[in-house]
Amino acid sequence: MTIRTQVFAFAAIVTALLSSASSRADSQFQTPWSNQDRAIVLDGYEHNSFDLPEIVKDPRVAAFIHKGSDGMPANYHCSRIADVKDQEICRRIWRNYAVSRELYHTRRALAKALGLKWGSYHLARPGNPIEQANHFIDYAEPASDELMAIDIEDNDPAKFMSLQDGQIFVEQIKLRTGRYPVLYTNGTTAKYIADHRLEYPVLSRLQLWYARYETDIAPHFPKGNWQDYALWQFTSQNNCTKTRCPYRPAGTNRDIDVNIADMSVAQLKQAWPFDNLVPAILPDDMPMPGERPTAPDDILMASMEPPLLDYRALLQIPQMLASATARLFADGQDYFDHMSETPETIDTMLTASVTNSPPSQKPLKLTVDTVRASLQKPVEKSDHPDSRLVASMVGFCFDEIGSIHVDWPDYMQTTLARN
Repeated sequence: MTIRTQVFAFAAIVTALLSSASSRADSQFQTPWSNQDRAIVLDGYEHNSFDLPEIVKDPRVAAFIHKGSDGMPANYHCSRIADVKDQEICRRIWRNYAVSRELYHTRRALAKALGLKWGSYHLARPGNPIEQANHFIDYAEPASDELMAIDIEDNDPAKFMSLQDGQIFVEQIKLRTGRYPVLYTNGTTAKYIADHRLEYPVLSRLQLWYARYETDIAPHFPKGNWQDYALWQFTSQNNCTKTRCPYRPAGTNRDIDVNIADMSVAQLKQAWPFDNLVPAILPDDMPMPGERPTAPDDILMASMEPPLLDYRALLQIPQMLASATARLFADGQDYFDHMSETPETIDTMLTASVTNSPPSQKPLKLTVDTVRASLQKPVEKSDHPDSRLVASMVGFCFDEIGSIHVDWPDYMQTTLARN
């Protein structure tokens, strides 16, 4: 390779690198802060130290978001606590709370007087979403041109507000102010909400304030309904040292958080306070109306259509009962027709009223009617006393009530008289 060839090759490499750097700077997902046309937004809390008059000298800084409330309000009624030590702790917490709120409102007035857009966020804690939303509004007293944000640091309900409660919080904010807040969260939680956006229809459509301290987040977007971010927090104490920081505005220390917007300063001030919902985008596997998903071979799925019942079979029930009754009587008659002579082993006491005809007479054919007639025949005096008892009982059961005449045996008469 000649020297001229080496020079041309080197020039081509340099040109490619420069063009690549230019394209990366133009992307909203790859080091957008290197683009001088992109707006910068700062955010901080009560323990940050910064100089607002110095900050506004940076023409790219368009807004400041300050921490407002944190969970539930501090206890004001410390004197009701019995323990002296706990009472003193309560008073200190209340003093810090009151001073922080006063500092917040002082900084807000100064920032807005210097021409900065203003916003506040609520650090969401577990439980009491409605009470926390009311606390945030009472604390920050947000004006109609101020951004509001719910800060869910991570998807950990033990430390921060659950996503379900987050939805309740947002709805309460909307109910009281008529506007939606912005959602501040990290990459993991944002991805979870995006993947489950049908379960979180409100959270997944809030404007996204995205916290991720990388130079390239292109692999992480789009995320469900979020095709872009409203704000990207790219700098904090995590990646900003004394000697190197992605972006450090004048008048701030390295503990200040810095955010980028995918728009110019003028565009950001027009879009502020980001209180509208982003369009909903259905998942790719979302079934459309009228479509039924194909059931896997190894899964038995219940049909959504109710089973069809043939109620005409109910009309045949009376006929079925009549047929069953007829068969029952026919079977009983057949049994009597094929019944042999009464065995001698049968107790004559029980059969006396049935077989009281003389042996010389031809035995009657046993039917239901003949059995009834035989049971109703009068009993001879020579019969066994127990036979008379059976006959009396039969008469009691078969005779009409008005003509009942019971001829009890002597030993039964005596027994009845005694009782």
